Amino acid sequence: MNRLKTTTEKLAAKNLFPKDLVCFSHLRWNFVYQRPQHLLSRFAKHYRVFFFEEPMFDTDTNNLSITISNENVWVVVPHLKGGMSPSEVTRAQKELIDSFFTKMELEKYILWYYTPMALEFTDHLKGDVTVYDCMDELAAFKFAPPSLHENEKKLLRKADVVFTGGQSLYEAKANCHKNIHPFPSSIDKEHFSRARLNTTEPADQASIPHPRMGFFGVVDERMNIDLVGQVAAQRPDWHFVIIGPVVKIDPATLPNLPNIHYLGGKSYQELPSYVSGWDIAMIPFALNESTKFISPTKTPEYLAAGKPVISTSIRDVVRPYGQNKLVHIADTAKEFIDCAERELKVKDKSKWLLSVDTFLKDNSWMATWKRMMNHISSVLEAKNIVSREKQPFKQEEKILQKAEELAIIPVQKVKPRLYV
Repeated sequence: MNRLKTTTEKLAAKNLFPKDLVCFSHLRWNFVYQRPQHLLSRFAKHYRVFFFEEPMFDTDTNNLSITISNENVWVVVPHLKGGMSPSEVTRAQKELIDSFFTKMELEKYILWYYTPMALEFTDHLKGDVTVYDCMDELAAFKFAPPSLHENEKKLLRKADVVFTGGQSLYEAKANCHKNIHPFPSSIDKEHFSRARLNTTEPADQASIPHPRMGFFGVVDERMNIDLVGQVAAQRPDWHFVIIGPVVKIDPATLPNLPNIHYLGGKSYQELPSYVSGWDIAMIPFALNESTKFISPTKTPEYLAAGKPVISTSIRDVVRPYGQNKLVHIADTAKEFIDCAERELKVKDKSKWLLSVDTFLKDNSWMATWKRMMNHISSVLEAKNIVSREKQPFKQEEKILQKAEELAIIPVQKVKPRLYV
């Protein structure tokens, strides 16, 4: 680690590091605050970061719009004409991106991919380093494009370094790339540990009786809604708090019982105050293809908040959390109820909390970011990239002026709507 740190500092001193990072994502910046936001917001403290989202078909003239997040990330959204063929959509995005790169003088940059589908209009780009941060097995998700699998093969050939969102995903792809590294879910301990001290109850949760079982996250095909419904039906005296948007499934299919409370999306900043009022946190994911390789970020977040956790047997939860007796594992309603009943009887959680804190002490998004930076430094060193003529960072005013030339709509910094 010390050698890699020295390498990083040496390259930075010689101006060998790219000055910009360009990310292509299937996720929208203001939807769910998760892995991309945690990592790229740290990059944005040192580099210009441009976050390209998937297009919106809502205009008569193809253009880009841009907003600047509170984290100083430039969020770029293509707005395209409706009714175009797939090939026309690809060509339009390529033209907009090429123009953007030219106007913004993007020459020395890191390419960072979350979606292999972006390769269809960015394969010609030549970054100093190309990173594939494979946070999920996207091909297994509902409504995944048929061409995703083939595009991922191409991206694996293009990438200089690959990161995976969990150990299981790493094991599945370890033979697909020579420079691949597992980076399971990290945490912002300081943020979620506030739940241990919070005494203020959010208004929409305050009237819900105890005991409370809580969940925050996207409610989609990965969630075992039948399990939640069965437990709620068998224990009408327990109350289930569900926080998060419903995506890709019909809300009418969700169990509708008086002791299940759907509170909708909340901001990332609000989460500790909600979690603090729960007796048990839960991860009721279904066991299917879409969850086979996931590493739920909420596992260490719940634990950092000091809440006992009951999860289905997701592989990256069983290993290591279940094996270390930090999380209860239950796949049936009976198992869930048995675990919850035992946990609700526990009066002194100090020994368990000590084990949790010991396990999580070296886990942080900052530590993950630094380790990723060290791998990127090693790629640069191996490529023997030579220093180019030093140029200062562009001033924000100059960037906005060029944005206007591109028909980009510059917007003042706005507070993101970060839902989970």
